[in-house]
Amino acid sequence: MRSDVHVATEYGSLKRVAMRHAGDFTRPLDGPDVHPVLARQQATSNWAPYDPATVRAQQDQLISLLRDRGADVVLLPSAPGCSTQHYPRDIAFAVDHVLVRARLNSAHRLPETDALTDPAVGGQPVDLTRGTIEGGDVLLPDTAQVLVGLSEETTTDGADALQEALAQHGIDREVVPVRFAVEGIVHLDDHLAVVAPGTVLIHREVFTADQNRWFDAHFDDLVPVTAAEARAVQVNVLAIAPTTVVVAAGSDRIAAALTARGLDVLSVDYSEVTRIPGSLRCTTLPLLRT
Repeated sequence: MRSDVHVATEYGSLKRVAMRHAGDFTRPLDGPDVHPVLARQQATSNWAPYDPATVRAQQDQLISLLRDRGADVVLLPSAPGCSTQHYPRDIAFAVDHVLVRARLNSAHRLPETDALTDPAVGGQPVDLTRGTIEGGDVLLPDTAQVLVGLSEETTTDGADALQEALAQHGIDREVVPVRFAVEGIVHLDDHLAVVAPGTVLIHREVFTADQNRWFDAHFDDLVPVTAAEARAVQVNVLAIAPTTVVVAAGSDRIAAALTARGLDVLSVDYSEVTRIPGSLRCTTLPLLRT
């Protein structure tokens, strides 16, 4: 595996990142062909077809911002027929020097992972042995832990398999399962975001009481977000340095709260991207943070 794959936290300075432009929207959102998981997810998140050209134009704004800030953006090849191919965060995630291939819960997304073996990405990813786990459920709050949301897409077996794989590759981190109080959660990163050391955006209502107490004990500064903000995917921000965060245009209250904490807040229009539940973090797969 290439030595330039290394991600220790959510907020290290972003130096190399993979992205993929959106393809056509092909997934049915209603009628008899809707999968039960998607039906549950539609109860907690907004879903609507997007215009691919508009999504790609908005992605290009983010790509320009990242390149202007010194990041190398690797563009992955198209995965035809995959309506969520512009969310490469879900198909893999880096923990320290290891790139892990997600065990996707959705069979229709499997072709998206083919690009992970491209040398431009970083070499052969590590495969897990069981369960399901997607990168949208994996957060790195510090260098000692890995948070794994037990959403509709990620199982306890998947979290356990990740713990075993990290140990096998010499990574001494604790995998911490994060539990929800409701069904239909798409991914953890739509409800929790580590934006700086000790600072977290949190949609408390979707987590169990015990889980909220854990957050209180482990983070210094918990910034609450509303249910409306979570449904608009405004929690799904992207930290690109320890003091710099990119948010979606329209996230005014969240932006003000982060600015008040001394963070440099940048904004891009992602209104078309968020027509299905994903935003800035979902469209980026960090490969190198320093």
